[in-house]
Amino acid sequence: MDCETTDSYAFKKAVAECREISEKTSYLEIFSYSDSSLNSIEQHPLSMSEFDNFLHRKNAFAPPILPDNVHIITGLRLILQVDAQHSDTFAPRCISLPRENYSAMVQALHLPQMAIETSSVVGPFFWSTVDRDDNGIIRLHMIFRKSDVFKKARTRGWELILSHEPSTGITTGFYKGTPSSSMSESIQQLKACSSEIGHAMLLPLIIFSRESSSASDIRQRDVRQWLQRLERAISTRDGAEVEAYDEYAIDLDAVNRDLVECQAQVLWKRPASYIAIIDSLEEVSQLFIQTLPESRKTPVVEKFQMRMIARLDLYKKRWAGIQMYADTSMQRLEIQRSALYTMMSQKESRLNLEIASDSKKLAHATERESKSMKGISLLGTIFLPGTFLASIFSTTFFDFGNGTDAAAVVSPKFWVYWVFTIPFTLVVVGLYLLWERRRLREYMREDAELERDMETMERNILNSLRKRTQAKTVTWAARNERKAGLAADEENDYGGFKAPAATTATSSNTLAIPSWNNA
Repeated sequence: MDCETTDSYAFKKAVAECREISEKTSYLEIFSYSDSSLNSIEQHPLSMSEFDNFLHRKNAFAPPILPDNVHIITGLRLILQVDAQHSDTFAPRCISLPRENYSAMVQALHLPQMAIETSSVVGPFFWSTVDRDDNGIIRLHMIFRKSDVFKKARTRGWELILSHEPSTGITTGFYKGTPSSSMSESIQQLKACSSEIGHAMLLPLIIFSRESSSASDIRQRDVRQWLQRLERAISTRDGAEVEAYDEYAIDLDAVNRDLVECQAQVLWKRPASYIAIIDSLEEVSQLFIQTLPESRKTPVVEKFQMRMIARLDLYKKRWAGIQMYADTSMQRLEIQRSALYTMMSQKESRLNLEIASDSKKLAHATERESKSMKGISLLGTIFLPGTFLASIFSTTFFDFGNGTDAAAVVSPKFWVYWVFTIPFTLVVVGLYLLWERRRLREYMREDAELERDMETMERNILNSLRKRTQAKTVTWAARNERKAGLAADEENDYGGFKAPAATTATSSNTLAIPSWNNA
């Protein structure tokens, strides 16, 4: 019985557990020959029926017959999925090829089998190693991807799996990306720089260069400007600065939302992650030079190696500067957030004092009314026994005008009084108890309404205080819409060309918030 290796077993198990999705597939082949007139660049759609022919270079994909004394120098063969559209194209345990085709691709192109185990990694990820197969052929393997971003029900990112054989100078791989990854531009740049495909790090460097574009620096600058306006709105209390900031009153809730969004933009790309990627790229570039045969260390490769090291060092310095800049912005954001929370606490404390004062006044008024009712009840208690006795003795059942004869004083029909009085009293008491119970229910309903009214009053007072004491600001999304409108107006005013930055006007009653539609 044949035994499998750990890697092959894990690869087959992972492929079996993956879910298949469909993406448009194409291929890219770039070959450089000793006769430069034969150099070729081919990029065309690739159907699944021709997939196996491409992998094994059969039929229409067979190598060309070269003239005598002409040989291949370097080559690049990639399977591409440009502008991937499926919402789960970068979801964990998903592959965008049929299982049998994916397995065949990994085997025929000698790609690292462990790549399928990185479908759930987060953040920018780079891995490389040198592998030696059973025939003693050395290959440099690389996995470079960033596919953990999910926005508006769509994944965003890219994935690159490469295998370079130093002895032949051939690089094979699989490259997939969504529209936000600028994969089309990377492929275009790769074809334009086809003379440097002999270096295995050409495509990874192109991808990382686009990730390290000036957009990160510009975003940090725009966030700092936005932060400065928020600082003036929160920390400055004199009228001149408030008027310079905005004409309206600030909404504390909107300012708090802007602080949160501003912090999210500061953390858009963590520089520490990209600095770690640079270190890995530098290590694998040195490893590539060490494994490269002397016959393939051409001036083009050595020149590219020197320029790449210099460029990576430049990117490292830039990302380190962005890191320091972002740390400063974060510290200033924390200061403003603390100041904002202090202001909100002060306003709420003042509101609580006002509510406590009103409650105290209400308690005093209730106490005075209770004392008045207590006096009235006391007077009624004093006179009620006498009134009761006077009522009884004034009836015709008693006659005190005929001398001292007791029999003549009290009527023998005195029992009639009690026969009617007792039932009538019970009826009155019963009606009173029913009325009292109904009144208690009414009190409970009034208390509930009073509680709701108190809560509404608290919210109204708090909102009123906030609107009176702060300047109004707009949210990030609202500013984006306004900025887009201004840009459209500028293009119309300048005949289709954008106006220079110095001529762009901003409204005096809006907070200038940057917009990055391609973030």
